Amino acid sequence: MEKLIDASMRRIKSDYLFKNAKIVDVFTNKIIKTDFAVKDGYIIGFGEYDSSNVIDLCDKYVAPALIDGHVHIESSKITPSQFSKAVVPHGVLTVIADPHEIANVKGLEGIEFMLEDSKDLPLDVFIMVPSCVPATDFEDSGAHIDIEEIEYLMKNKRVLGLGEVMDFNAVIKGDKNILNKIEIAKKFNKVVDGHCPGIDKKSLFSYVLAGIMTEHECSTVEEMIDRLELGMYVQIREGSAARNLSTLIKGVTKDNINRLMFCTDDREPNDLFREGSIDNNIRMAIKYGIDPIDAIKMATINTSIVYRLNDIGAIAPGYKANFIVFNDLYEFKVEEVYKEGIIVAKDNNQFSEKQTTQNNNLINTVNMKKLTKEDLYIKQNGNYINIIKIEPHNLVTKKIKINADKYYKDDDKIYSKIVVIERHNKTGKFGIGVVEGFNIRNGAIASTVAHDSHNVVVVGDNDDDILLAVEELSAIGGGLVLVKGGEILGELPLEIGGLMSNKPLSEVAEKLENLQKLAYDELCVSKDIEPFMTLSFLSLPVIPEIKVTDRGLFDVVENKFIDLIE
Repeated sequence: MEKLIDASMRRIKSDYLFKNAKIVDVFTNKIIKTDFAVKDGYIIGFGEYDSSNVIDLCDKYVAPALIDGHVHIESSKITPSQFSKAVVPHGVLTVIADPHEIANVKGLEGIEFMLEDSKDLPLDVFIMVPSCVPATDFEDSGAHIDIEEIEYLMKNKRVLGLGEVMDFNAVIKGDKNILNKIEIAKKFNKVVDGHCPGIDKKSLFSYVLAGIMTEHECSTVEEMIDRLELGMYVQIREGSAARNLSTLIKGVTKDNINRLMFCTDDREPNDLFREGSIDNNIRMAIKYGIDPIDAIKMATINTSIVYRLNDIGAIAPGYKANFIVFNDLYEFKVEEVYKEGIIVAKDNNQFSEKQTTQNNNLINTVNMKKLTKEDLYIKQNGNYINIIKIEPHNLVTKKIKINADKYYKDDDKIYSKIVVIERHNKTGKFGIGVVEGFNIRNGAIASTVAHDSHNVVVVGDNDDDILLAVEELSAIGGGLVLVKGGEILGELPLEIGGLMSNKPLSEVAEKLENLQKLAYDELCVSKDIEPFMTLSFLSLPVIPEIKVTDRGLFDVVENKFIDLIE
């Protein structure tokens, strides 16, 4: 501090002087034309300073580096070290990551892998300790995170709190296990993240009362306002499958904007390449009429305040010199990225690179019993069938009921069979459902990315291709597999926990892009959905209205298993 004050008072030289900047001031919503100086990675003041390193920014805009308020790195199908290469060039230097995907497969060891692999990167990766491992009592995961492990992780300075509390039914029932986890986070004065889509207002009172501060699952303006009125912070999400920004942005006002943040949650690597990360949220918000500085605030200072990251999120004395440079306030295309005053990315390229951490215990995690065609046969022992109806660009599904004859005579392939198979402990458990909106024809898609327990999930229009896809998935140790007419159409191995590839970002993005094209062109999957991300959420029994787990068809609203045919 003494050295920083000496530099600020010009008694000693600064390390860097950045000249001719148009600073986006997130405190007053103004643009300040000035120079600014940096010492030991911190901004020390504005104006003229003596420095041996002078950098002319040529009247370009300077804004704080961006923060992703909630993300599952594993959903990008790449490791943290590769994820950095995807987001840093887009101006994101900080992410609040919830590693509950790998935790549901490999427990504490999976979390420690994420912490280790995210060390020494241009990207600062902070962790929220998963609150729900296993996610619910209605499915089977590969691991368990207990109270003692949560307390152990809370002592880590990179841990900011407790991850999204998805089992809101347990909270409102006063379940001691989940309440104890929340109390541990409070003991360490850390944040508790929320996840309560579809909860009624009366239950929301109790959920907030427990100390849960944030929510990223709003899909309507009404849901967003309900949470804001009770003091929650809302993260407006724009992911790959869940794209809620265009809806929620209509409810953003000058009066509530300080309670709003941006997040991506789950985003495919090729979407990161093509559309960007949080910078994409900003561009979209501006397009929908939000003031550019307000949009930048939602991606910077608002998030840093919520998660108590007191030295990032603004361009001001005492803040780290983590900033981005861009030419047009409305187009918002990041040109240069600086961390602690040193350039780390330019023109969509990150300068440094780190090899993925090796951990053989996270390889070969697919361990399941083999199914037969007889197992998959749906007997017509009732008049009606409960259907999972996909809502485009949304994680919420609708529960509809059709005449059973309509399913069995489905010549137009409106309905697809979906199967979830336990893949961690070879229990032989599996659940079957029927989904409307996938529209797959003459084939199957199988994946070990199946939120949140990450069992095998497969969708198809015939049992032979479904079984072949599952068999190939096991052979490659997890990942994504496409089958058409009895032949393997394409695959992407995800060796690490069945969730992440150990290959470079560019290779994974290219392979996934090709698989998406095959899904649309060869298997006729509806272009209203993102095939792999959508499939992965059809097994998540904490998002309404109806899902399928390895134990059967689950009615999320009624909080119980239901028969497929009745």
